[in-house]
Amino acid sequence: MSLLEILDYAGVAVFAATGALAASRKQLDLIGFLFLASLTGIGGGSLRDVVLGRVPVFWVVNPTYILVCVAIGVLVFFTAHLVESRYRLLIWLDAVGLSAYCVMGAAKGLAATGSATVAIVTGVLTATGGGILRDVVASEPSVLLRPEIYVTAAVAGSACFVVAHAAGLPLFASSATGALAAFAVRGGALRYGWTIRSYKPRPGRHPNDVIR
Repeated sequence: MSLLEILDYAGVAVFAATGALAASRKQLDLIGFLFLASLTGIGGGSLRDVVLGRVPVFWVVNPTYILVCVAIGVLVFFTAHLVESRYRLLIWLDAVGLSAYCVMGAAKGLAATGSATVAIVTGVLTATGGGILRDVVASEPSVLLRPEIYVTAAVAGSACFVVAHAAGLPLFASSATGALAAFAVRGGALRYGWTIRSYKPRPGRHPNDVIR
């Protein structure tokens, strides 16, 4: 098994765990756990493959990815109650999944097109798509709308991978560089509250005010 395959399975497994943890917070049944685990685990990669025109998407070609999501969903169903702060674990696991998956997505984008720009975009889509879908479906506070850095971490990891690859570093070194960069940025944001300056001049008008 290659390093990229390991990163792919790791990203799917970790994101599946975050989906199952979200299900536990909503006190869903086992089917709910399996649904959210699978949606989160394969969501970002599916979006990436559709954008790149790689159909059927990766989990249709290799159903092992679905089995990984199912196994993680069942595991979390029986063990989630042992975790004191499930939301805290969710966001840290999401950071780990983001770090692995942004490199995987960037590598697939680069291999498919040879474009560094496309590689960074597919890295971001792969790393953030599943988490965003999870939060929308589970009605959790969206990681995209949290104040600390999120998408920027995926951009940093994808870009570092692309630069390291262009510099001629071996696959292991370039992948590790990208993953560590993404985790450093996202982990620092979670630990220290790093943010990017937000729009402050004035809030948007309420729809009722516009209609009048």
